[in-house]
Amino acid sequence: MERIICLAIGYLFGMFQTSYIIGKIHHMDIRQYGSGNAGTTNALRTLGKKAGAMTLIGDMLKCVIAILIVDAVFKNRYQEILPLLGMYTAAGCVLGHNFPFYLGFRGGKGIAASAGMLLAMDWRVFLICAVIFIGLVAITRYVSLGSMAAYVGALTCFIWFGAAGSYGMDFPHTFEMDVIMGLMTALAIYRHRANIYRLLNGTENKLGAAKTAAK
Repeated sequence: MERIICLAIGYLFGMFQTSYIIGKIHHMDIRQYGSGNAGTTNALRTLGKKAGAMTLIGDMLKCVIAILIVDAVFKNRYQEILPLLGMYTAAGCVLGHNFPFYLGFRGGKGIAASAGMLLAMDWRVFLICAVIFIGLVAITRYVSLGSMAAYVGALTCFIWFGAAGSYGMDFPHTFEMDVIMGLMTALAIYRHRANIYRLLNGTENKLGAAKTAAK
């Protein structure tokens, strides 16, 4: 039951669509422009750097806050499996971000929310993935490639640190956490399937491309 509660809390916070709200302030539905999703990269390309930064911070914070709330609620009763409950919360947040029911299940791709999860759960993984993301984007100018590589890096780190006992859980709960992270990674890659196709065909948009909507 606690896992379902954590998923529900995460989903509730995940439905806070930062870029959608910013778009409405500009009298537009951001999902009708650019890549068609309510995420940080589309906000950056469509509305500029300020909107992109606000979306990144907002989408990260909603996952951080959700995990902190779960930690506060369950720390006395389920202290030994808090990292697992945090992962369920993050999964719910990503699902809420990607598939908000009040927007017809059309949201973003969950990368910024996932960055918030890493920041809240393990700063080491956050830093490693930040290096992977920034490095790849700086070299290739492809945000999608950096995002997917960072997600795979996060999965690898959680498996590695979990096996080393960093999260203080027994093997079954550590393995369960790895499975949830694996499913989130698979979802992130699936959500980037169009980007993968464009990367393979050399038609993917690079960072710094012209904006697709007038302010």
